[in-house]
Amino acid sequence: MENQKIRIENGVLTVPDNPIIPFIEGDGTGVDIWPAAKMVFDAAVEQAYGGKRKIEWKEVFAGEKAYNLTGNWLPEETLNTIREYLFAIKGPLTTPVGEGIRSLNVALRQQLDLYVCLRPVKYVQGVPAPVKRPQDVDMVIFRENTEDIYAGIEWAAGTPQVKKVIDFLQKEMGVNKIRFPETSGIGIKPISKEGTSRLAKAAIEFALREKRKSVTFVHKGNIMKYTEGAFKTWGYEVGITQFRNQVVTERESWILDNKDKNPNLSTEDNARMVDPGYDLMTDEQKKKICAEIEATLKLMPTHGNGQWKKLLLLKDSIADITLQQVLTRPTSFDVIVTPNLNGDYLSDALAAQVGGIGIAPGANINYLTGHAVFEATHGTAPKYAGLDKVNPSSVILSGVIMFEYMGWNEAAQLIIKGINNAVAAKTVTYDFARLMEDATEVSCSGFAKAVITHMKD
Repeated sequence: MENQKIRIENGVLTVPDNPIIPFIEGDGTGVDIWPAAKMVFDAAVEQAYGGKRKIEWKEVFAGEKAYNLTGNWLPEETLNTIREYLFAIKGPLTTPVGEGIRSLNVALRQQLDLYVCLRPVKYVQGVPAPVKRPQDVDMVIFRENTEDIYAGIEWAAGTPQVKKVIDFLQKEMGVNKIRFPETSGIGIKPISKEGTSRLAKAAIEFALREKRKSVTFVHKGNIMKYTEGAFKTWGYEVGITQFRNQVVTERESWILDNKDKNPNLSTEDNARMVDPGYDLMTDEQKKKICAEIEATLKLMPTHGNGQWKKLLLLKDSIADITLQQVLTRPTSFDVIVTPNLNGDYLSDALAAQVGGIGIAPGANINYLTGHAVFEATHGTAPKYAGLDKVNPSSVILSGVIMFEYMGWNEAAQLIIKGINNAVAAKTVTYDFARLMEDATEVSCSGFAKAVITHMKD
C-alpha cells in the first residue's frame, strides 16, 4: 500500500494505514534515543496490526544537525514538511548560544501554533522516586504553549529600545512602580481570551472523553489579575457556556450540596455557608453573592439532588499552593490547565515525583489544525552522546501519546505494557539501575529491546 499523509477534515483526523511521519533525530543523545524509540514503535505497530499498518519515517532537520547541513538552526523546509504532514516526533534540541532563536522548541511551537503542551504524568510501578507514594500521581497538564512570557517580547537593560518602553510607561501610562528604571530589563506577558479559551476547551473535551474527574485552572491571579486572573475567569467561562450540562464548578457544587442537604435553606444562609465572611461584607458584596447563589440554584433540575456529583468538576488553584499540594495531596488533581510559565515549572516538578524528566513524555498540539509535535522533554546531555547509555523512555512515551492521538491505541498499549514489564523485571538503564536493588543495567538500545520482549509477556 502506498504511504500517505495524515490529514484533518472538519476537525477529524484521518490516519491512513501507512502514514508518513517526519522525525527530528535531536542533538546530543538524540543519536541514541531516537533509534531506540523507532525500534520500539515499529515493533509495537507490527505486533499490534500484523503488517496491516506500518509507518514510513521521514527525517527532517533542526538543531545542530540542521545547522551543520544548511547553516540554519530551524530550516523553513522543516517547518513546511511538518505543516504538510501534520505530525512530527523529535529528540531533544540544543538552544543556540547568542542572538537569534532563543529556543528551538519554543520556535517550533510558535511557528506551527501548537497551542497545547500536553504533559501526562503517571507513575510506572517500580521506577525509583523521591516521594513516598508516587503512585498517587496521575495528572495530565494542559500548558498554554504560545503566550505568556514565552512570547519573547522583552528588551535588555540599558538599550535604546528599553529606554523607549520605560519612557512610554512612565510618561504615557503613569507607571511609577519600576524601582530601578535605569537598569531594568522589561518583558511583556500577553495572555488572551482566544488563547485561553481554545486551551480550556481542549482540556475539558479531553477530560470528558477520558472520563477524568476534574479540571483545575492553575494561575497566579491573586497578583497578576488582568493576565492570570483573566485566564482563570475565561477558563470557567468556557466550561459553563460550552459544556453547561456536563460540568459543575466547585463553588456551584457547594451551593447545590447545601440545598440538597437542606431544601428549606435560605439564599442568605447558603451564602453564609459558602462565604463564612458574608456578614462582614458590604451590602453590594452581599447582593453579588446572593445573585450567584440564586443563579446556581436554577441548575437544580439538571444538577441538583446529587446529579452534580457525576459531572466534571471545574475548580482553580493558586500556582504556588498547587506546587505544594501536588506533593502533599496529589490525588486532588487530575487534569490541570495553566499558562505557559506555570506549566513549565509544574510539569518538571511533577516529573520528578514519578522518577524524573528522563521518563516524562510531552506533546505539542493544535487541535484545530491537527498539527502535532511529540517530543522528548529532557535536555541533550551531550557528554553521553553516542555512548548508547541514556534512558529513551521520554521519547518512547511521547510516541505513546502520538499513537493515542492517531487512534492507534493497540500499539500505544503494547508500548506501555512493555515499559511496565521491563521496569518490573528491573531491566533498566543506568539512571534507574543505580537506585534499584538487584537491577540488570542495560544500554539505551538494550532497554528498547527489553521493552519489545516484554510486550509479549
